[in-house]
Amino acid sequence: MQVPVEAAQAGIGFMGAALGAGLAIIGAGIGIGWIGNGAVQGMARQPEVAGNIQTAAIILAALIEGATLFALVIMILIVT
Repeated sequence: MQVPVEAAQAGIGFMGAALGAGLAIIGAGIGIGWIGNGAVQGMARQPEVAGNIQTAAIILAALIEGATLFALVIMILIVT
């Protein structure tokens, strides 16, 4: 059974888009985990600046989530 070249190319494109989005999401999860780890360690060392550390950690996590959202949107645009 032979698969038409166009179908094979489309399948490879979909697979690449899904792989890229998956890697972006995994990377974002790891990055947010590192931010949380660093924030908790920083708050444990210096409780007096816990508010500033928490604010910075939330902003950094939001930036990472924004980049992940862009990756998902691009993946959806590639697939459709």
